[in-house]
Amino acid sequence: MELLDHLALGFEAAFTLQNLVYAFVGCLLGTLIGVLPGIGPVATIAMLLPATYALPPVAALIMLAGIYYGSQYGGSTTAILVNLPGESASVVTVIDGHQMAKQGRGGPALAAAGLGSFFAGCVGTVILAAFAPPLTELAFKFGPAEYFSLMVLGLIGAVVLASGSLLKAVCMIILGLLLGLVGTDVNSGVARYSFDIPELTDGISFIAIAMGIFGYGEIISNLAKPEEDRQAFTAKLNGVWPTRDDFRRMTPAVLRGTALGCSLGILPGGGSLLSSFASYTLEKKLRLKPGEIPFGKGNIRGVAGPESANNAGAQTSFIPLLTLGIPGNPVMALMVGAMTIHNIQPGPQVMTSNPELFWGLIASMWIGNLMLIILNLPLIGMWIKLLSIPYKWLFPAIVLFCAIGVYSTNNNTFDIWMVAVFGVIGYGFIKLGCEPAPLLLGLILGPMMEENLRRALLLSRGDWGVLVTRPISAGLLVAAVVLVVIVLMPAVRSRREEAFVEA
Repeated sequence: MELLDHLALGFEAAFTLQNLVYAFVGCLLGTLIGVLPGIGPVATIAMLLPATYALPPVAALIMLAGIYYGSQYGGSTTAILVNLPGESASVVTVIDGHQMAKQGRGGPALAAAGLGSFFAGCVGTVILAAFAPPLTELAFKFGPAEYFSLMVLGLIGAVVLASGSLLKAVCMIILGLLLGLVGTDVNSGVARYSFDIPELTDGISFIAIAMGIFGYGEIISNLAKPEEDRQAFTAKLNGVWPTRDDFRRMTPAVLRGTALGCSLGILPGGGSLLSSFASYTLEKKLRLKPGEIPFGKGNIRGVAGPESANNAGAQTSFIPLLTLGIPGNPVMALMVGAMTIHNIQPGPQVMTSNPELFWGLIASMWIGNLMLIILNLPLIGMWIKLLSIPYKWLFPAIVLFCAIGVYSTNNNTFDIWMVAVFGVIGYGFIKLGCEPAPLLLGLILGPMMEENLRRALLLSRGDWGVLVTRPISAGLLVAAVVLVVIVLMPAVRSRREEAFVEA
């Protein structure tokens, strides 16, 4: 009954005219920009974060959540129609989704992705509402030592779940931690690694790094290709709705993907990405039924399963953010930034000090998913026309929008130069095959790790044993060590690489 009372409070907050309008605007803007090639949810939210500064906290977070869902839906749209995944979790959707589009079945593929995502999003929100209160009670037992150990586990998880080389993922984490050291020392108030540049005394702008690496880096990569490779391929659509056979095949895949996403999405370091990969691998392992199209040739299960897993993982990734204040992926890191801007300290105290915000955000997830399914199915034809715009006209608008967005955060041209520098660095990461997501996690968790470690040592009078004598802290560190040992086992490492290569 208490859960129902909390949800009633959340729907009361979410169903105000102002919050409904901002939920719709967030969904629409997120879908519109998420559907553009080379722009994913991190860059989308980073670009639109300044627009939420003047809003009330509840409206701002509801709008950002809508942008998150919208950009994910848009990512699957580009993956299916033009063979360009709008985000990393949509990579597996390309394999069968684009084949369906080339066969004139892009409509059923988009409908399968949309309906599967809607169902998985609703289930993920139920899981979030049910498990958030008990986890919040646990979070109140956390001290500085426990938070430090939890962040260590989060960084280890980011390394394990990053695609590609483990060594590259470790290097990206370390680079993120080093970039997080730039700024003013919390205890002494002395500037460090700022190289006498006044703008760096407050640290490197997270938004500038996110926009540069994900936005500009992808644009430079696209411009490095021959012009014919940058042209969008528009698929012909023969109807929108899946057939009865399609529904019969996709329904079990949606259920399996939802279960996987809800289980794996809570993990730090990109649970939604791992969920979509795991779902596609699982669907491939299941035997094909008579008359079913092989995987890689346009099997609807290869679209419905991963998209459901991706969306369920996205919803449940809010659990560590709202209950422990720990961002599990780069998007959640941006949400931490948005909450900090509005003077809200992420963590267990949000539920008690600001219940309208906590439960209003959860309730808005149902509303946002419903808005997206209503928005996306009728707008399929419009997305096709939008994607037919030549890239030579598209990318200057994206560059300008990024520049305006990052300038408006601090009204400082230095941030624009930082975006440009990190854009070149991001292009270098793409050429080297380095996934930048661990870098962003290292950047956001690094200062928090340092602060909690120093606080724990201060309370224990310099005794490092506090990290292993407190039961929860010791358990988290043991889990991190076990995770490292497991992933370094030759058999597990080869299966991990095979999974990412297959997808």
